[in-house]
Amino acid sequence: MFTIGDFARHGRVSVRMLRHYDAIGLLRPAHVDPATGYRHYSAAQLSRLNRVIALKELGFTLQQVRDIVDEKVGTEELRGMLRLRRAELEATVEAVAARLVQVEARLRSIESEGHMPTDDVVIKRVPAVRVAELTATAASFDPQDISPVITPLYEELFRRLDAAGITPTGPGVAYYEDAPEGGGAISVHASVQVSVSAPPRDGDDLRILDLPPIDHAATIVHRGPMDAVVPTAQALAHWIDGNGYRSTGYPREITLECPENRAEWVTELQTPVVQV
Repeated sequence: MFTIGDFARHGRVSVRMLRHYDAIGLLRPAHVDPATGYRHYSAAQLSRLNRVIALKELGFTLQQVRDIVDEKVGTEELRGMLRLRRAELEATVEAVAARLVQVEARLRSIESEGHMPTDDVVIKRVPAVRVAELTATAASFDPQDISPVITPLYEELFRRLDAAGITPTGPGVAYYEDAPEGGGAISVHASVQVSVSAPPRDGDDLRILDLPPIDHAATIVHRGPMDAVVPTAQALAHWIDGNGYRSTGYPREITLECPENRAEWVTELQTPVVQV
């Protein structure tokens, strides 16, 4: 038998935690001295303690933990709980990873202030292009708000085009507008170039339309995932401001290459501008 202090050390937990578990009936001592009230635990109880700690770390409440370790939860129900918790943790990991990408992009923007090369900026005319598109709304123009919206939009767009027998003939073209509801919300248009023979349609979510030309577009090529576009976009902004131009709208994003490895993506930003 171990004293509560010894058991805590072997279990790598605090004495205070063991006292709490005793108070709520989650892990009772194997023996309590009636004269002194001292708690004593057996080595066999380390197994229950390990399960309690593991389940708590997975995010279960102590009541849920007690039901599980006391076998009040059936096998199938437990599997369902664990699958749900796994999905929640995976979503959290993905969200944290996306936020880290944003932080890294902002850090690179700060570190490259005054040093970001702008030699690749080109002013050119962008011709009209026929596209098929789906549209949704994002909370803001922040990449962490745009990415969760535009990625499933493109997946659904290509699914619908395949079902309709329409074959894309050119790159993806993402473009943006202020949403009608205001408040900083953005209308996100996920589109892809299609043949001019594809008839225009505007009767359902899937639209086929002609994007108008841009007479003067300041363009720059971004290499890497769009989650990390901020340094490139801000380099373009510096060039526009420093060369006597003013932007007149959101940039279009032309996907030139999009292999499975997002770090190898190549995207051209096309910002409409006028001279000032």
